[in-house]
Amino acid sequence: MLSDVINETLYPIDNSSFREKCQKALKQDGALVLPNFLTEKVIKSIVEEGELKQGLAYYTQSSHNVYLTDTDPVFDLDHARNKQVNSSKGCITDDQVGQTSVLRVVYDSNEFRNFLSSVLDEEALYDYADNLSSINLHYASEGQELGWHFDNSSFAITLLIQKPDAGGVFEYIENMRDADAGEMNYTGVDDVLSGKTEVKQLAIEPGALVLFRGRNAIHRVTPTIGDTTRMLVVFAYNSEPGVALSEAARKTFFGRLA
Repeated sequence: MLSDVINETLYPIDNSSFREKCQKALKQDGALVLPNFLTEKVIKSIVEEGELKQGLAYYTQSSHNVYLTDTDPVFDLDHARNKQVNSSKGCITDDQVGQTSVLRVVYDSNEFRNFLSSVLDEEALYDYADNLSSINLHYASEGQELGWHFDNSSFAITLLIQKPDAGGVFEYIENMRDADAGEMNYTGVDDVLSGKTEVKQLAIEPGALVLFRGRNAIHRVTPTIGDTTRMLVVFAYNSEPGVALSEAARKTFFGRLA
């Protein structure tokens, strides 16, 4: 039951007034953080599952530009359009998440999906059509990080499960570009990559649900410091049914197609 997993007293997700409040906050800030969304007992059970299955994780280390696109020969390699940053993490995929996992209770819940749809202003949300992409558990051990980038999707939904000893901080600047208008703001991006621009940080503790608009907000997660692995769950939904992550993306992120 979803009521056994989330703190419904704090977060009455079926309440229209609460949904409107969340929608307003997300629209205003580009991010919504709901601390203690999961109960302590549930957090502990997900950590235990994560530790048990960490050996199954597929690890990637890559160099990429902030736009997650191929190098453009029109620009110099040190131009903001092409400048490379590093990302590294481990990941277990949907088919490796237990069928009785509390993560499935949340992800599959119609009540939870209706809440997300309302806050994100989507008509409905659907599973990915492939068996890898819907629920992912990410691991970031010492030195691993997520480099500066923009998302291709209009929204991201995550749950922080375990915080590292230090580092692993989510940093961002909203409205850094206008992807729909084709305005990439190379000057602004270069200032971010050069450390000239003051950035914002999201205060996220284990059990927090985070909704984030990352398509036009540049963001990163700083390197993990210490022996405690950062664990983060990504809930991936589509606004249309029957959509699978591309084969190229599955091969890159998961190391396999199915």
